[in-house]
Amino acid sequence: MQDILKLIRPYQWIKNTFVFLPLFFGQRLTDTELLVNTIITFIAFSFAASSIYCFNDVIDVAADRRHPIKCRRPVASGAVSVRTAYTLMVAMIALSLATLTLLSCKPFATMGVTVAYWLLNTAYCWRLKRYAIIDVCIIAFGFVLRILAGGTSTGIVISHWLVMMTFLLTLFLSFSKRRDDVLRMMKTGEAPRQNTSRYNLTFINQAITITGGVMLVCYIMYTVSPEVIMNLGTPYIYLTSGYVIIGLLRYIQLTVVDEKSGDPTKVILHDRFTQLLVAAWGLTFLVIIYIM
Repeated sequence: MQDILKLIRPYQWIKNTFVFLPLFFGQRLTDTELLVNTIITFIAFSFAASSIYCFNDVIDVAADRRHPIKCRRPVASGAVSVRTAYTLMVAMIALSLATLTLLSCKPFATMGVTVAYWLLNTAYCWRLKRYAIIDVCIIAFGFVLRILAGGTSTGIVISHWLVMMTFLLTLFLSFSKRRDDVLRMMKTGEAPRQNTSRYNLTFINQAITITGGVMLVCYIMYTVSPEVIMNLGTPYIYLTSGYVIIGLLRYIQLTVVDEKSGDPTKVILHDRFTQLLVAAWGLTFLVIIYIM
């Protein structure tokens, strides 16, 4: 059972909390029916993501066995057979679609978004991740599909600001993760991924700076946008910008100084300073749009 849990990676499900963003920014967090729909979508996306992890580990089994860390993955180590991984893959996506039938709002439309996410990521695992830049763009678009699923399952219209900020933030995190691969290639002489040779430290550092900078500008423009101020009914959203600036600087510090950007999920789960920043940002935003 422990090896099965390692294969489906439940700790990675934290990424699927992006489905809650439409509910949060749409000021509908207290709507019980919509909250239940979002929780159902979160569970369904978690199953879909686990299906992808199973497929990825089967496709990458040969490369993982040569990797100093990934060789411990259940399929690569032989703890879980390829056949079992494929069975889990099918079971997980079936559970995902079955879970979405419980939605009270647009279940089939949400299924369509989920299937699109699943197909995009299977294509990524099978071939598209071999191509530099395309690989990180697909990862970022996967997070956009998460918020689209959250919006579809609740009937909340997604703001173009939210789409842009989600894409830019996850693109920033993806480039930071690729930096870790480049550093490993420089140390060992072997590329951890097939496309790592198409990246180098200069390019990655510039890409991180560009995506992080544009994301910050986008967020500040969002907070002072007349449209957003009118929709949220408050002019004080700009007060949350400080958390975003410090958060980006902290992650760049972890990436460039500490060289700990190999897994953004683990960074968020283990770095107390980042956790405090995210919690403070969320609490401040909550107070501004729900209480003030």
